[in-house]
Amino acid sequence: MVNKAKAFLTVAVMFTCLPNAGQAENKPLSVISWLSQSIKAPSSKGSVVPDVRQVPAPIPAQPNGTQANLPPVAGETPISSGAVPQVEATRVLGKPMLDAVGLLPSAVTGFPTNLWGIGRSDEIAGAINQVGEDPLPALQSLLVTLLLAEANAPIDASGDGRLLIARIDKLLTIGALDQAQALIDAAGADASAELFRRSFDIGLLTGDEDRACALLKGAASLAPTLTTRVFCLARSGDWNAAALTLRTAQALGTITPDEDQLLSRFLDPEQFDGEPMPPAPKPVTPLVWKIYDALGEPISTSTLPPAFARADLSDHAGWKAQIEAGERLARVGAITPNMLLGLYTDRAPAASGGVWDRADAFQRLDVALTRGDLTAVEQRLPLAYARMKDVELEVPFAMLFAGRLAQVKLSGDAARISYELGLLSNEYERLAKNDPGQTDARSAFLAGLASGSVQGLVAPDSMARAIAPAFTAPKLPDDIAELVTQKRVGEAILQAILRIQTGLQGEVSKVNEGLSTLRVLGLEDVARRTALQVMLLERRG
Repeated sequence: MVNKAKAFLTVAVMFTCLPNAGQAENKPLSVISWLSQSIKAPSSKGSVVPDVRQVPAPIPAQPNGTQANLPPVAGETPISSGAVPQVEATRVLGKPMLDAVGLLPSAVTGFPTNLWGIGRSDEIAGAINQVGEDPLPALQSLLVTLLLAEANAPIDASGDGRLLIARIDKLLTIGALDQAQALIDAAGADASAELFRRSFDIGLLTGDEDRACALLKGAASLAPTLTTRVFCLARSGDWNAAALTLRTAQALGTITPDEDQLLSRFLDPEQFDGEPMPPAPKPVTPLVWKIYDALGEPISTSTLPPAFARADLSDHAGWKAQIEAGERLARVGAITPNMLLGLYTDRAPAASGGVWDRADAFQRLDVALTRGDLTAVEQRLPLAYARMKDVELEVPFAMLFAGRLAQVKLSGDAARISYELGLLSNEYERLAKNDPGQTDARSAFLAGLASGSVQGLVAPDSMARAIAPAFTAPKLPDDIAELVTQKRVGEAILQAILRIQTGLQGEVSKVNEGLSTLRVLGLEDVARRTALQVMLLERRG
C-alpha cells in the first residue's frame, strides 16, 4: 500500500479535470473551450460526491454598484509600458466591483477613468473577443494595456465580472498568463468560480498549482469538482482521502466512464501496464495535458493554444522546446525580449536546422557585437535577421539589437537592416535620424512616419497611400466618432485595432481609419509604431 501511495502521489499531481455529468447546462462566461472544469457553478445540478470532510457552500452573489461622475476623454498622454503599480479596485459595500479591477491606473495608461462610457458589458466583451490573436506588435501592446487598465465598470455591470472575465480570457488566449493572474489576484481568485477556474489552470501551466489548492481549501464559497478535489487532496499528501473520494463516486455512480478510467489509472498505474493510453479528449485542458505528460506520453504544446507554451518554459522541458515556446510567446508579446535573449544564448546549439539555426545565428551576431568586430557584424546581421523574419520575431529582435547596431558604422545591406531595425524599436524617432545613405521615396516616407509627418512626401506603394491621410488629415469614421461622443473610448480603441487588422487582409482603406482613430485619441506613439510596422513587416494577408 505504501508503494501504491507513492506512485499515486507521483502522478496525481498531474490529475485531470473532466466535466462532470450535468454540468453542460451551466455555461461559463468564457469563450475559451479549453478551461478545466475545476469548480462547480453555484446552480449546478450535476453529480455530487460528498467530500470526506466538508462540502463548500454556494458562491454569494456580487452586489451591483453605482457609477460616479467620470472625467472626459484623455488628451495626448502616451501609453506607458512601465512597472505595474498597486491598484485599489472600486468597492461597493466592502466588496470589489469586479469589472472595475485593473492594474494600470489612468495616470499610467493615459486612458480616461470612464473608459467604457455608456457601453454595455456584452458589447465590450464581444469587441474584445473579435480582436485577432496575433496583431502587429504595437497593437498587441496597446491591447494588453487596455485589458489591464483600471477603469470604472460599465453602467450595466451586474457584479458577475463579465467584462473582467472577457479581459482575462483575451490575455489567456494570447498566452499572457502572468498578466492574467495579476488581474485575478487584484480581484481575488476566490471572488467567483469563474475567476478561480482560470487561476487554477494558470497555476497548472506555470507550476504553481499548490497555491491554487491552498486557496481552494480555505474558500468555503468554492465547490470543487470530483477530479479537482482528488487532485488537491493528493497535492496535500492525503492519499487516503483522495482514494476514498474516488471509491465513493464509483459506489454512488456519480462519475463518468472517462473520469473513472483516468482516475483509476492514476490511482493504480500498475493496473494498466501495457495498455495504451486512451486518445486525448478534445479540447485538451491544462489538467489533461499534465496527466498525459506525467504518464510519459506528452501532448505537444505546438498543437495547443499559446497558453500551453508557457509550460514549456520550465526546466522540465528540453532546451529546444523552451526556445520554441519562447518564440511563440515573444511573437505575441507574452514574454519580454530579454527572456527570449536568455533562451537563445543559454547554451551552444546541439544540431542544425530550424530552431538550432536561429539560435546559432542569434548567438554569432551577439558575440560579434560584443567583440566590436565590424566585419563579422556585417556578415552575420543579414542571416540573423532573415532567421528572425522566418518566425516573425523582427520586433523583439529590434528591441534587443537596434541600439547596439546604431553605434556601429555599417555599410551595404547590413546598414539598411540596421536602419529598419531602428525603426522597429522603441527608439524609432531618434534612430530614424541615422541616415543609411538611401534617398529613395520609401526611405523618406518611413522617416516621415517616424517623425509623425509625411506632408509633401511621395507614398511609395498602395499601403503607404492608405496610411498617408492618417498623418496629414486624420478623421474619425462616423461610427467611431459616435463611440467617442458617448465616451466609449475603450470600444473606439478596439475598433481601431480591428480596422487595421481588416486592412492588412486587403481592405487597405481600413488601415487609414484605424490609424486616424489612434491619432485623434492622442495615441500618437502607438499610431507611428503601427504605421512603421505595417510598412516594414510582412503581415499583409
